[in-house]
Amino acid sequence: MSFMKSILSSAAAVAISASAAVADPAIIFDLGGKFDKSFNESAFTGAQRWADETGGSFREIELQNEAQREQALRRFAEAGSNPIVMAGFAFADALSKVAPDYPDTKFAVIDVNWLSMPNVRGIGFNEHEGSYLVGMLAAQASKTGTVGFVGGMDIPLIRRFGCGYAQGVKAVNPNATVIANMTGTTPAAWNDPVKGSELTKAQISQGADVVFAAAGGTGVGVLQTAADEGILSIGVDANQNWMHPGKVLTSMLKRVDNAVYDAFKQGDNLETGNFQMGIANGGVGYALDDNNASLITADMQAKVDASAASISSGSMSVHNYTDDETCPAVSF
Repeated sequence: MSFMKSILSSAAAVAISASAAVADPAIIFDLGGKFDKSFNESAFTGAQRWADETGGSFREIELQNEAQREQALRRFAEAGSNPIVMAGFAFADALSKVAPDYPDTKFAVIDVNWLSMPNVRGIGFNEHEGSYLVGMLAAQASKTGTVGFVGGMDIPLIRRFGCGYAQGVKAVNPNATVIANMTGTTPAAWNDPVKGSELTKAQISQGADVVFAAAGGTGVGVLQTAADEGILSIGVDANQNWMHPGKVLTSMLKRVDNAVYDAFKQGDNLETGNFQMGIANGGVGYALDDNNASLITADMQAKVDASAASISSGSMSVHNYTDDETCPAVSF
């Protein structure tokens, strides 16, 4: 049975010292909490899968504030953890400062693929591709011709989700209306289910009958309100279909779990450099299971799978918001 070493506060993080040196890998979750049922939880799932399969143990910490990013990285490195995995783009600055000080430690960071450092593995995702697929499903399921998007923190990464989604909607129904709202401009936007609920109700009042949440823990409020109000929702990152069976149309899968699992599996032999995960290599997709099978017809699935194949082969491309910070299908 694996033994997981938990570090749940900055005080505990400080307690890690070189005298406790071990080779266990470590993972640092972003703000919003390990059990956000979305991005962070997907990262945890990958770490736990590795532990279950190998009998190994890993260290972890849930951040409480921004100041802990660099501190947690340094403490884990001092303790000998290798590799150290970070869940989220917001670690880029801290990692840039810490990684050069620990050249023998390997680091992996999710949603950062622009750093060029010899001991860092950057993993980016083509969120726009997976979002395109669920946008197609939203348009096919919608009876009003109006669908919604609730993003978390208003950053280019989340606009990439929204832009891909809107393109998928418009590919099915060029006359569809896509309402897009962001929860906020600070990290608090990742964990505000009340605001997510309010935005969902506002979109419903404008005719939306399918709403896609790309907002971390905030999305819990979106999915709950959609279920309560009798419309469909779309989950994100992890498979969230189970949260409201028969009421979650699908979930846009972002395989953060695979990225973490692969990093842990490689251990201190982690291959560094920048890597991109999209439809072609199983990095993104959509969820179909017993919880939503009744909502997606064979025709709906066939159309989406055909587009996925075209994107995978390169014969079709989805506009990436972060290429030029424009989106032809929706206004943010």
